[in-house]
Amino acid sequence: MPLAPANQSQLIRSSQKDEYYQSFLRNNANEAFQTLAGSKLWLDWRREIELLSDLTYYGLTTFSGYQTLGEEYVHMVQVDPSKLRVPSRARRSLFVLLHSFFPYLLEKVLVSLVNELEGGPASGRGARQRQAASRAWSLEAILKRGMQRVVGLLPEPQRKACLPGVSILRQALTLMQRLHVALFYISGSFYHLSKRAAAIGYLRVTGLQGDDGTIRSSYRLLGALSLLQLLITVCLQLNNFSKKQRARQEWQLYRNLSPQHTNSGGPRGASCMLCLEERRHSTSTPCGHLFCWECITEWCNTKAECPLCREKFQPHRLVYLRNCS
Repeated sequence: MPLAPANQSQLIRSSQKDEYYQSFLRNNANEAFQTLAGSKLWLDWRREIELLSDLTYYGLTTFSGYQTLGEEYVHMVQVDPSKLRVPSRARRSLFVLLHSFFPYLLEKVLVSLVNELEGGPASGRGARQRQAASRAWSLEAILKRGMQRVVGLLPEPQRKACLPGVSILRQALTLMQRLHVALFYISGSFYHLSKRAAAIGYLRVTGLQGDDGTIRSSYRLLGALSLLQLLITVCLQLNNFSKKQRARQEWQLYRNLSPQHTNSGGPRGASCMLCLEERRHSTSTPCGHLFCWECITEWCNTKAECPLCREKFQPHRLVYLRNCS
């Protein structure tokens, strides 16, 4: 049978079919485990059961050298970069690990890191108690102990500085995934990052679909629009980041004000609801609530909303009030 490189529509249909059967396998595995072990134990192991289901699906298909159900559905086969042979077992193993296990591991690492950075020294005892009660041999407990050692070596200022970095890393990963999908629409080569890393391509049986040139042209247009949307998103995020940086620089300037400017003789009852101390460098949110400049700008680094009424606003809309307690 004549073979040709698979186009974008076939790769997407194959992936959607695989995701359908993976979800079916996950749901049945979760239901069986919950019935046998109970809801409490199922909640603790739910993510691991899903990982085991994915590894089982790809282990019985791709790793074993067979087509997945999605690949069989659209009549295509995996090939290595030479387009003459099926991928080696090493390539297939790399794909299965990157596609199933690596996202699970990355999520666990980032969640554990954020928990430790947000907890700080004050919650150390509670974290240690939770760790003692958890499974000491689980991956989550091992990561927690490792993160506690690493974060424990950092002073408090560096710990606060690392927390926005984790958020930036998550945003960068999301943007990288969107960029990869847009490039896939244009080139039609790799739909998953894991297949790009393992250099696994696809050949399809020709004559089973419509005009291939028209399909590829349509997806190229979609890819161009996706790149434009991604560019706008990045510009907006950079603009927000620059505004936050300017807010920090203004705070560094205002914090050096003399005491007579910071304490204007106002009543002692004028306190900040975030630090619960007398308000310093009073700053107003668009909804009219007053906080310390440092407290509200630190709050806006994680949540762009009023701590009291939860009204959404952009950090650049904060108003610093001079000579106001």
